[in-house]
Amino acid sequence: MSQATARQGGAGTGSHGSAPVGRASVGRDADGRRTHDDDTLGVPGAGRLGVASLVFLIIAASAPLTVLAGGVPTSFAVAGILGVPLGYVLLGAILALFAVGYGAMSAQIRNAGAFYAYIAAGLGVRQGIGASVLALVSYNLMQIGLYGITGFVVSSFLGAMVGAALPWWACALAVWALVGLLGINRIDLSAKIIAVLVVLEFIVVLLVDIVSFTVAPEGVSAAPISPDQLFIPGIGAVLSFGIAAFMGFESGAVYSEEVRDPQRSVAKATFIAVSIIALFYAFSSWALAVGIGPSQIVPRSEELGPDLVFVFLGEQMPAVFTDIANVLFITSLLAALLAFHNAAARYFFSLGRTGVLPRFFENTSHRTGAPIAGSAAQSVLALVVIAVFAVVGANAPEGPLFPVVTLFTWFCNAAAFGLVFLMAITSFAVIGFFVKRGRGEGVHTAADHDGAPRGTAVPGVFTRLVAPLVAGIGLVVVFVLILINFDLLIGTGSPVLITVMPGIIIAAGIIGLIRGEYLKRVRPDVFRRAAVELDEPSVD
Repeated sequence: MSQATARQGGAGTGSHGSAPVGRASVGRDADGRRTHDDDTLGVPGAGRLGVASLVFLIIAASAPLTVLAGGVPTSFAVAGILGVPLGYVLLGAILALFAVGYGAMSAQIRNAGAFYAYIAAGLGVRQGIGASVLALVSYNLMQIGLYGITGFVVSSFLGAMVGAALPWWACALAVWALVGLLGINRIDLSAKIIAVLVVLEFIVVLLVDIVSFTVAPEGVSAAPISPDQLFIPGIGAVLSFGIAAFMGFESGAVYSEEVRDPQRSVAKATFIAVSIIALFYAFSSWALAVGIGPSQIVPRSEELGPDLVFVFLGEQMPAVFTDIANVLFITSLLAALLAFHNAAARYFFSLGRTGVLPRFFENTSHRTGAPIAGSAAQSVLALVVIAVFAVVGANAPEGPLFPVVTLFTWFCNAAAFGLVFLMAITSFAVIGFFVKRGRGEGVHTAADHDGAPRGTAVPGVFTRLVAPLVAGIGLVVVFVLILINFDLLIGTGSPVLITVMPGIIIAAGIIGLIRGEYLKRVRPDVFRRAAVELDEPSVD
């Protein structure tokens, strides 16, 4: 999300016998490192994204309206405390520190498999392969889980507006087809559509904020943003639920091969996005608490849940505003689905290019530059899961809410669990990477090929050590809190689900490590290719 011209000619895909479209001709120098004669690095759709487009893609994955409507009331209801707004500020501070090192890495390494590339460069290729499988599973779980709530919301909206009694899975499949179509198109087209949707989301949320401060039945109270309302029993639930609101902010680096200025754009966009997200969520959740009343926000959230925002708008505004908000809630989910689809597709592409997955996955479209094989794979996975849940939930006791309390809740919370773990590990990988680079241990990155002297440009101590260390510790704490509160997150005390859903994430990482060890021992050519892809020595 290196400047390249738009592709010409008919649609088609590259093959693993030749470089993907837009890829530089790649060879190896005397030391076995990758060489190339331009800076496109085999990217899908190189040079098509600017900072603004990247910011919109990042924010779309976090889905602001979905967070306000669903995440904020749920946090108030489950935690039972007023400190939710300040919780977003605390989480934003941790993630801003994470973004310091993460952004510095993005300037050094440009790879569509961001977590994979960064952890491989900092902690070793085998560990990077383990992270790659975990990231691939997490992004797919997040994207597919969103179809559960999307199908339910679209079905409910159509039923209320036109009396159409469509099952959730039929609505989910209609959205699935649209996401799949956009996923194989030009990334800048997706970015433009997402930009419009995100702006509309912000307008609706700001409208809720204005109405809230105007109504303020108990006055404009500072209680929800007071530290003594956060640092009390219940803070664990606030942070566990709150971190899910930020999921997707790290996805900017996934587009590092497609931005116009890869050494600056990703870092800048990530900082802008995380700042906007944190402050916007904190301000809007404070506004909602003021609008409902600090003494009523917890019980009303427990009573109405995700309907709270829409009920509140219906009480204070003409019905047309509530209808518009419901439509934009749907488009908010569409934007998030598309953002996570794009991220998952690029992980398939990156791992296919290195040979960790079959080389088929490195295929890109000659016409659009999109990672067409990865996009198709993600769509097929989503289709299979939607079909399974449609069959299983046909006569479920949960009724219409079945896809929300199962597919959405289980998959998305498991994905957040995995992504927080990956961010924590990446923080420590940043430290490892810059220790290597400072020692000059043959760590040569994409930046070296753009004319920068090899082994130079080591950032200051705050960027390479202090910020990632503090962020890593903070993220480990949040990870543990998620694990402790997982029964609350998925809304059930079932020992099976509490074990299986996090178990899927942990198993994915273990399988990835085993895959890495297998490649090192049995397929050393593929293992070396993974190292060469990062210009890393293949000694681990």
